[in-house]
Amino acid sequence: MSLTTPRTTALRTAAVLAAAALALTACGSGGPSGPAGAAGPSAADDKIPTTDVVSGVRKDPAAAKLLPADVRARGSLSLATSVDTPPGAAYLADGKTLAGQDIDFADAVGKVLGLKIDREVASFEAILPALGSGKYDVGTGNFGVTDERRKAIDFVTYINDGQGFAVRKDSPLKKVGSLRQLCGLTVATGAGTTFEATLEENRQRCAEAGKKPYDVKTYAEQGALWISLQQGRTDVVMSTINGLRYAVRQQPGLRFLNEFKRLDVGFAFKKGTPLAPAVQAAVNHLKKDGTYDRILKKWGTGPSALTTSRISPPEIR
Repeated sequence: MSLTTPRTTALRTAAVLAAAALALTACGSGGPSGPAGAAGPSAADDKIPTTDVVSGVRKDPAAAKLLPADVRARGSLSLATSVDTPPGAAYLADGKTLAGQDIDFADAVGKVLGLKIDREVASFEAILPALGSGKYDVGTGNFGVTDERRKAIDFVTYINDGQGFAVRKDSPLKKVGSLRQLCGLTVATGAGTTFEATLEENRQRCAEAGKKPYDVKTYAEQGALWISLQQGRTDVVMSTINGLRYAVRQQPGLRFLNEFKRLDVGFAFKKGTPLAPAVQAAVNHLKKDGTYDRILKKWGTGPSALTTSRISPPEIR
């Protein structure tokens, strides 16, 4: 007879998530195929909402008129998206169908503009450089709008998310109001993210306070990140507010700690793109026709609503 404890259950859940993440990584830029694709879904797939809130969206001629002539003639947008976990983007149980808030927003914008979305899966850290080279027209991946990123990338905002923390339930941490509270701890976060940049930029704060620096462990796969926390190899996870809230609901033994900093999130484009005004108009159209609120309700992210979409606004301080 085997003994199952909350901790072993949590580790098994995290292990399944890690296997899913590795399968997704194996998909490259196209999507899953064969056995690797079939291994993609996580144990929580049956909880991913699949309500259709996009198919009824109609084209807005005023927004479409703002498109560059070449894009209007082409009739499509090449879009790169990173696949991680809900509510952003994830595979359903078939290992092929993508679902998530980013998927719904991009599809809805495409319908408003009368464009076909040619979606390609790419790693988070590869998307922004690929936009600069012209490989894609637009990228999604919960890209926070920061002043540093605005130097090289244009954004059209569609939600407000930001930075937060999660820990094991036995952690003594109650709230992180300053990164100095992380001194001496090991922090897990995603590779190439604003979280990694924030942690690296502020590492010296521990030395200034006469404390041992925190150690930063970065992960390309979210499943591996959560296993590191469950197994005690890391002490705290820094990631997106919405992503953390979702993840802790799926894994026993974890808790969301607190929001740390809010950031607008946007569709990403090559700097100087002529597409931004049309996409901004499309997002604001979705606000007016009610689709915007339906998408947020579907994914449980109502607090992330924006009043209006903006083009490359200054970073929220």
